[in-house]
Amino acid sequence: MLWLVGTGSMALEYAKVLKDLKVKYYVIGRGKQSARRFNSITKTDVFLGGLSKFLRTNPVIPNKVINCVNIEKLKSTSLELMNYGAKNILLEKPGGSSIKEINELNKHSKRSGADIRIAFNRRFFASTQKLKKLIKQDGGVLSFNFDFTERTDLIEKEKKSKQVLKNWFLANSTHVVDLAFKIGGLPDHITSHVSNKHSWNNSSSLFCGSGKTKEGRLFSYHANWHSGGRWSVEVFTLRGRYILCPLEKLFFQKRGSFDIKEIPLNIKFDKKFKPGFYLQTRSFIKSINDDLLSLSEYNGHMNYYKKIAGYNR
Repeated sequence: MLWLVGTGSMALEYAKVLKDLKVKYYVIGRGKQSARRFNSITKTDVFLGGLSKFLRTNPVIPNKVINCVNIEKLKSTSLELMNYGAKNILLEKPGGSSIKEINELNKHSKRSGADIRIAFNRRFFASTQKLKKLIKQDGGVLSFNFDFTERTDLIEKEKKSKQVLKNWFLANSTHVVDLAFKIGGLPDHITSHVSNKHSWNNSSSLFCGSGKTKEGRLFSYHANWHSGGRWSVEVFTLRGRYILCPLEKLFFQKRGSFDIKEIPLNIKFDKKFKPGFYLQTRSFIKSINDDLLSLSEYNGHMNYYKKIAGYNR
């Protein structure tokens, strides 16, 4: 049996995939309004009252858990699940509302023996999967760059908690940073430059840097939250330049040519479900962990996330 903890918009996306995969699941919700909406759309009963109340009924420990509550509750619900004995958890990104919370979760998971995976669904986009195959055919990555510019004019209008806004780089920008380093390789060292700040943000808001991966590949990045731009990843091989912009699409510029052409993708799953969710959820259900980021690995990434974001400067 699988537990789905949460009944918000993300839970609805997971429910679509679980239904298609014919996976039996039990839903635990907290808010009445979101639980009613979940039940209305999925026709699935919801245990209402939150995880703590549900655990007091002494349910059988589940084989798998998908934890997709709001960001502020990710840490506390994960701790409850681990304390109850849950060993296999797919934890919605960013896993917690701060680097401190991620670190605390990681320590607890090691003590409890739980295997927690972070749900970075962009790793499972059709564009990402295709790019990985093409890079392999080309002989590997030579270099790469990425942009994690955020639309702060829109973010400021959203109803986000102060804690989430304070750590917006961790809460949101890590989607594209994680993807870039998953494709190009993890950093061996980084030189980072930051400036400016929003009143609600703990990180900087203008970022620029470069470095070298553990495999010796060069990379660079830039983001300006005060100007125009959008998320992107560019990867360079001997054949040419691959462009993910938007991340759901893939373009190619052949070496020696100015032409940029779109590469056709098999978007069967990304069209039917929220992009990346089908392959991500199926990988978790089947314990295929090649592209699923472990909490331990993720916690290690915090060292260079701090540098890129300009935290504690």
